[in-house]
Amino acid sequence: MNNFKSNLISEHAAKTLRISELAKLNNWKIKETLANGKKIELKEIGSDGSPLYYETYSDQAGLVSRASTLNTNGMMGLHLDGEGMEVGVWDSGIALENHVEYNSRIIIGDESTEVDAHATRVTGSIISAGYKNEARGVANKAKVLSHDWSRDKIEVTEAAANGLLLSNHSYGIKADRVPDWYFGAYTKVAQDWDKIMYNAPYYLMVSAAGNAQKSRDNDVPSFGASTDGFDVLLGFTLAKNAITVAGADSKIDRNGNLKKANVSAYSSFGPVDDGRIKPDIAGNGSSVLSTDSYSNTSYNTSSGTSMATPGVTGSLLLLQQYNEQLYGSYMKAATLKGLALHTADDVHEQGPDYKMGWGVMNAKKAAEVLFNKDFSSYVAEESLENGETFSFTVSAEGNETLIASISWTDIESNFINRGELNNTKAALVNDLDIRITKNGETFLPWKLNPARASSAAIKGDNSVDPYERVEIPNANGTYTITVSHKGELQNENQDFSLILSGVMMTTCSVQAPEEIVLGEVDAVKLNLTWENSNDGLYEVQYKEVNQQEWSTEYVTSNTFVWNGLIQDQTYSFRVRTFCSQNVASEYSTPVTFTFNGVDTVVETFNALSTDSDIPFSVYPNPAVDEIQLNIETSDTTMYRIISTGGVELKMDSATNSRINVSDLPSGLYVLQIQDLDFSKSTKFYKY
Repeated sequence: MNNFKSNLISEHAAKTLRISELAKLNNWKIKETLANGKKIELKEIGSDGSPLYYETYSDQAGLVSRASTLNTNGMMGLHLDGEGMEVGVWDSGIALENHVEYNSRIIIGDESTEVDAHATRVTGSIISAGYKNEARGVANKAKVLSHDWSRDKIEVTEAAANGLLLSNHSYGIKADRVPDWYFGAYTKVAQDWDKIMYNAPYYLMVSAAGNAQKSRDNDVPSFGASTDGFDVLLGFTLAKNAITVAGADSKIDRNGNLKKANVSAYSSFGPVDDGRIKPDIAGNGSSVLSTDSYSNTSYNTSSGTSMATPGVTGSLLLLQQYNEQLYGSYMKAATLKGLALHTADDVHEQGPDYKMGWGVMNAKKAAEVLFNKDFSSYVAEESLENGETFSFTVSAEGNETLIASISWTDIESNFINRGELNNTKAALVNDLDIRITKNGETFLPWKLNPARASSAAIKGDNSVDPYERVEIPNANGTYTITVSHKGELQNENQDFSLILSGVMMTTCSVQAPEEIVLGEVDAVKLNLTWENSNDGLYEVQYKEVNQQEWSTEYVTSNTFVWNGLIQDQTYSFRVRTFCSQNVASEYSTPVTFTFNGVDTVVETFNALSTDSDIPFSVYPNPAVDEIQLNIETSDTTMYRIISTGGVELKMDSATNSRINVSDLPSGLYVLQIQDLDFSKSTKFYKY
């Protein structure tokens, strides 16, 4: 990696000198501000001597939908805001450093002092705190490492080596200043970015597709006429290992469901000349209010794939934060990319297309796949050795679509196009394949045909994409998933990520254990058992009734031996079933008992109806925030308050026939009372 970085530095110095010389010779402007205010800069000289100008991709865009469901106060209750996370933004300049929306959360990563409005808007779309609510960023507590685009590859190489997970690039080659062969071609700039990502397997580049759909800049597209909008992707947007983001105009309901979506009128279409699926995914595309560089309190509405891209980048950052929170580590870039494509909302025709890739980004669904890992989904990072196959058996119940994806970071191709129009040579080096079989039937992945770029996807052997996905609607029964490879694997092996959803990874039942039974008892201990759940892990909680905190242990069998019990002391016990690391049942109804050695009796709270003839009622006293019982309580009388949704809120002994409820907000609750001689429940409303 150090040698590669040194080569990039040497190439950059030589390139800068060459650009300067050729610009003088040909009277080219190195930097220019167009009439619409957009900044462009001469950044590369193509292999055919063409000047390649970078431009920002802003025309009509929006933040990705559903990322807000992961935020604090979002519908998933996850409190994911990017706190402690860092994302890179490379752009035409640096963001305004002291904007009120993020002034302590931006790091200027190079010596550039050119504050840029576009960079400021992109940065705000990712991390704005939301002082102006409509401008709140997707990851509104994250930090941004802000750079201009002058030395982007060199700086990203160094940052990725130091642990950078994601970078946003809402710019690219200006489409109206290049020969037609550049469109869809795998060139050196794409090769360089693929090499950066291959050498830093946790780093993922996210780039904007561009806004050239209606430009008619490509007179000889690989499909259709120039007016159709196909084959207008350029430069690093064609890197195999990156995510390229299209713009979508979409409608999302309040529950985060996609109701409709269409590709935005500006968004650039694929395909890549070799037939790869690009763009990869779409961001929600409508006008976006974000931070502006005019002042530290200014805002502006912007648009284009430039603004769709930071929404995707911010969502991916939140998914990395969530995975680390759940499992203690970050995902490899191939896993993160695969997860995003696996869970994207399909649009129009089934399968991917060359307009919006695999569909509209759905951070909510991606987070659910992560949460349900090893229960109803599977996410694993594997490696395939030369000549080997990987096989995996799963079950499905027939009520969902079984989706299986493989994703990998491919080594950079040795072949780069140097001027041939629409060259179809595949850039893919290590060609992995996924197949699903059942009873002699083989299910194949999706693929697109660049010769019929406007047609729907078909199923077949995909030999160009470093991501493959198989879908089986209403899958039922046992299926075998096989990952293999064609030819020889370069470097003798290939890491890949396998993602499954719509499967049964366990036979465990997510139900609270019932009928907790007292087993063997002696002078200081007793044994408690409950109904067994296949593949279940049990969380046992126990305490002396007057203690505030529960003690917790985990057991793999449906029994628990409780040692160190004291005569005439009262205890409580409850248990729940874990079916995966995150998926668990509610707690069982607590059992409370006074330990009397072999004479101990264990009883469970019973939610009896209020028409019982037990003389018991409650008298809420709003003035003192307490409930008075019309029964005399003893040391063995326990109470439990639960929400109407069944969540336990309080449990303790009733003292002097009174229960303190000052810590409860106004609302409807269920009160359960248990004594060794009776048990009963009733509802009460606290005003």
